[in-house]
Amino acid sequence: MTEMVYGAAPAQSGEPVIPRWWRTIDKWSMSCVLILFGIGILLGLAASPPLAERNGFAPFHYVERQAIFGVMALMAMVVVSMMGPALVRRLAVLGFLAAFVALALLPVFGTDFGKGAVRWYSLGFGSVQPSEFLKPGFVVVAAWLMAASDEINGPPGKSWSLMLAVAIVAMLAMQPDFGQACLILFAWGVMYFVAGAPIWLLLGMFVCIFGAGSLAYGSSEHFARRIDGFLSPEVDPNTQLGFAINAIREGGIFGVGVGEGEVKWSLPDAHTDFIIAVAAEEYGLILVAVIIALYALVVVRSLTRLLRERDTFTRLAGTGLVSIFAVQAMINMGVAVRLLPAKGMTLPFVSYGGSSLIAGGIAVGMLFALTRSRPQGEINDILRGGRAR
Repeated sequence: MTEMVYGAAPAQSGEPVIPRWWRTIDKWSMSCVLILFGIGILLGLAASPPLAERNGFAPFHYVERQAIFGVMALMAMVVVSMMGPALVRRLAVLGFLAAFVALALLPVFGTDFGKGAVRWYSLGFGSVQPSEFLKPGFVVVAAWLMAASDEINGPPGKSWSLMLAVAIVAMLAMQPDFGQACLILFAWGVMYFVAGAPIWLLLGMFVCIFGAGSLAYGSSEHFARRIDGFLSPEVDPNTQLGFAINAIREGGIFGVGVGEGEVKWSLPDAHTDFIIAVAAEEYGLILVAVIIALYALVVVRSLTRLLRERDTFTRLAGTGLVSIFAVQAMINMGVAVRLLPAKGMTLPFVSYGGSSLIAGGIAVGMLFALTRSRPQGEINDILRGGRAR
């Protein structure tokens, strides 16, 4: 408890791996992730039985699968969080290459499961969404390239990372999956800003994004329909968004009671994209506030630790990983309350989804690995011209 309050102690030389990991990991952030997963199981018990009944499965079919995927995700998180920055980088490069190839082959071997977007590979017993695994790999690879560009005679890593981001966004737009494309661009922009990008270049990027969005609106019926629905002053009460908004309104502060919610019987994606509507209806604003606080605590503590980091690669990669974690949660909850256009995006560690859970576990494991306490001086030492301790 003392370490949780005052911070983890630096690693001691020759200390075994597990004790060293336990001493240096951010226990508060890890506890928040575990609580979020527990909340996800709790909400899954409420949200998934109606869908299981419609599909002819046992009542808790999806909850059991979520528990299995969740355990795999938490194991991946713990194992990856024990790695050092160099090993995290190697893992990310291999994972990125595999996910990039898988993403490129989606138009040939992928399926849309009747949802109008080819995003998955069907494995018979389940499915895999390559873009979920691509995100953490891309962030770390882009951070590596940006950090390398600051070295003497280093490669033009910032330009290479931009070309890589554009190629990924183009492939995602072809599915179409504009939500994941926005996450990739946002993560790259944040890392580039932290790396010292000129403001005019970032402004130019935003202009290009606006132009690409206008082009997508004119050429993609799927994209235009979602934007029109978002801009419309009226919400059709018989749409997913209409059901979600009504559920949040009915829940109020304390909710209608455990198991008493009605939205789960109307929403086909109540256990994934609109899981926050189930939480708001049955448990009220209180549980929603707790969920938001848990995400905020992970983000703030991670950024606080990264502010003290001297290594450029570690600082950039950690910033990118915490950005996609935070923004994905914001997009999911923002869609449910109509602050953002509808996007098929899960709530990290809470929504149902094997690819999302496992990829999220790997991404957060990388973040925890990069934010572990290490025996080094802080960035302020460089600014003051002092020596590393």
